[in-house]
Amino acid sequence: MAPTTRTVRIGSSHGLHARPAKLFAAAAKDSGIPVTIAKDSGTPVNAASILGVISLGIEHGDYVTLSAEGENAVDVLDTLADLLSTDHDAEA
Repeated sequence: MAPTTRTVRIGSSHGLHARPAKLFAAAAKDSGIPVTIAKDSGTPVNAASILGVISLGIEHGDYVTLSAEGENAVDVLDTLADLLSTDHDAEA
């Protein structure tokens, strides 16, 4: 089965700093399937790793590509895409 991918624009006004990265990584981990995230055409990292996600230096407006394999890949990517496109800094 080929991986399912989704390209998402980052909504948080301060990018994926600690708090939104933690929310995203926890959701990726809780999905139960392997998920990766890559900035632009860079090397993908494990989306469940908060350090890996933060190391990408993702800023507001950047585009990232999510990739997942598994039975629920489409639903998982929908959920993760919603998290990434939301401005979590506006909710603080």
